[in-house]
Amino acid sequence: MTNHHGKEFLGFLATGPAVGIPETVWKWLACPKMKTDDLGRPVQAPYGMRKIEAALIDAGFKAAIIDPDHLNKHLPYAKALMFSHHDYFAFGPPSSTWWGITRREPVNYKSFMELVNRPEIRKEKERGMKILAGGPSVWQWLWREDMIEKVGVDTLVDGEGEKAVVKLAQMILDGEPLPKYVYIGADEAPSVDEIPEIKGASVNGLIEIMRGCARSCRFCSVTLRPTRYYPLEKIEKELMVNVRNGVKHGVVHSDDVLFYGAIGIYPRPEPLIKLHKLVKKYYKTIAWSHASLAAIRYSEEKYGLISKLMEIVFEDGNQSYLGVEVGIETGSARLAKEIMPAKSAPYKVEEYPETVEQAFKIMHENKIIPAGTMIVGLPEETEDDVYKTIELVDNLRPYRSILVPMFFVPMGYFKNKDWFTRIKLTEAHIELYRKVFWHDVYWGEEIIDHFYMKGPLYYPVRMTLKLFLRVAKRMMKKIESNLEYYLKK
Repeated sequence: MTNHHGKEFLGFLATGPAVGIPETVWKWLACPKMKTDDLGRPVQAPYGMRKIEAALIDAGFKAAIIDPDHLNKHLPYAKALMFSHHDYFAFGPPSSTWWGITRREPVNYKSFMELVNRPEIRKEKERGMKILAGGPSVWQWLWREDMIEKVGVDTLVDGEGEKAVVKLAQMILDGEPLPKYVYIGADEAPSVDEIPEIKGASVNGLIEIMRGCARSCRFCSVTLRPTRYYPLEKIEKELMVNVRNGVKHGVVHSDDVLFYGAIGIYPRPEPLIKLHKLVKKYYKTIAWSHASLAAIRYSEEKYGLISKLMEIVFEDGNQSYLGVEVGIETGSARLAKEIMPAKSAPYKVEEYPETVEQAFKIMHENKIIPAGTMIVGLPEETEDDVYKTIELVDNLRPYRSILVPMFFVPMGYFKNKDWFTRIKLTEAHIELYRKVFWHDVYWGEEIIDHFYMKGPLYYPVRMTLKLFLRVAKRMMKKIESNLEYYLKK
């Protein structure tokens, strides 16, 4: 239960093992403990959990998010313990990448194992308390059936759970047998009116503006959900909840922020301008959770929209940059055509590398700092595809950014594919990671010095990040000096 020092991107470190510094320092850097009240309720909690909490409270149940360190105060009286996690068993792309390279258990995995093995949970489970698990990584339990049995999970809830969890809660109170697995498909997903507003502050002021995505990339589970836009009035209510609870910096969340109010895949200026004016009315600084590169290029080339939005974001002088995660996925037009033909739309998929470069140029000029994720090890990937991605990395060097190559994980339409948990890196993969590493070091130092973690409050965190970069550079130089040995490993 953490807000990563108010810096969402630091959360990536929590998906890895401690590298070069003690684990206690690593955890303080990536996931410091959240403040709680006397009952153990955190002052901020993950947004998805806030939605489930709100759905249960609105339905009349006594429910609350409790920091794991305070569970012992409540478990003896609990009818049910509900887990949510972004990456239960570290099978997610960032965690599996760290794990595959270092061969060491990531911090998030170790922390969850410590939680579920607590004797007080086992004791109350024996008493009759029900255990439910949901959230974005609930699929991982299906790969760890041994843990379903060991923990005693009664029900897995897969999908948007606001309606389903209310039915399950009533079944628990009525003593009815629970289903082992509940899947909420597109036809059963809650409408906008059925999605409750949060009751307490969300981690880093994250607020949702829509659900779903129209691009239909085969590797992504988001494309399986229907697209729904929140009206501004609903968004404002959640902004007010966060501000009332002292949260004045926030993340605008969508799987593509520029799709808010769009017609299909075509962004529209009016709803986006209204949205940003509304959010900046409440928040001093904002970030975007995700945006697509094609939408960034189209919005700026068609309307000059990125420049207009950044004028709104920066005009009060409270922030000097905007952070966002963008999905590059690959530098190969051939592979893009195979797995994500609409990712480049309205531009031709054959032009996808050019679209990536143009979008990065636009972001650089408008002081948007992207974390660009790439997927390594896709089922259709060839060595030539990897070298095309390396070429793209070289072309992105002039643009302020952090690049994050991640191992392929089967989600979306690929969910039932065989995949490797013990990664076999090819020579091309090694070269890709080497190129990305030096890109990230180059820009990471510049970002820390001029944009990120500014002010005396963040000085210890900033210095620790710089120390980590120095250690990482030294380790990489050792690897590069004996690359043949590393490849054999």
